[in-house]
Amino acid sequence: MLNRREFLTVTGLGGAALLFGITNPLTASTAEKEEKTMSYNAKDYSKLIGMEGFSDTLLKNHFTLYQGYVTNTNKVLDTLSQMLKEGKTANPEFAELKRRLGWEFNGMRLHEYYFENLGGKAGINKEGKLAKKMADAFGDYATWEKDFRAVGAMRGIGWAVLYQDSANGQLINFWVNEHDVSHPAGCNPILIMDVFEHAFMIDYGLKRADYIEAFFKNIDWSAAEARLK
Repeated sequence: MLNRREFLTVTGLGGAALLFGITNPLTASTAEKEEKTMSYNAKDYSKLIGMEGFSDTLLKNHFTLYQGYVTNTNKVLDTLSQMLKEGKTANPEFAELKRRLGWEFNGMRLHEYYFENLGGKAGINKEGKLAKKMADAFGDYATWEKDFRAVGAMRGIGWAVLYQDSANGQLINFWVNEHDVSHPAGCNPILIMDVFEHAFMIDYGLKRADYIEAFFKNIDWSAAEARLK
């Protein structure tokens, strides 16, 4: 099930052009396309196929959605660059695409963090830096996990994110609603859990708690700990 903005990600900027009345960048000439280079390339997360609690169908669909964000990030950046060269920055289309860039880019990057902190088979190292930081912030690991699960179980679509405040090293669990909204300024993402419907409904329907349980069984804690500053 895709919301309106995810639909535009899957259908590409052609869909956005129809919706917003923007000139479709897909109609650019072949010569123009050849001059452009990809700023970002989709990463391969096929190693996650076969992960316990996540069907191959769900993961492959999720990878395809992620690839759409990468493609559209490149397209938006290319189009904005061309509009800048042509002196079209005062146009409403430029402003609309600038706003959309946050959605596409963060959709790309959050999925990369999410996939990269999956695939683990062991629990958190209770003597490691991350567990100690959790204990400092929440009293103990169990209390942190209770809070993180509660964030992920909140009604609505979005992301549950464990952030580290770069100013003082403090760990805080945040709810991020849309990809481009609610990120705490100056904070570093440590652990990401996708709780948009596409992340779990194929396998779990409305049973989000069962998905969260599967997520915790597959966290790559070494990847999360490596993100600490």
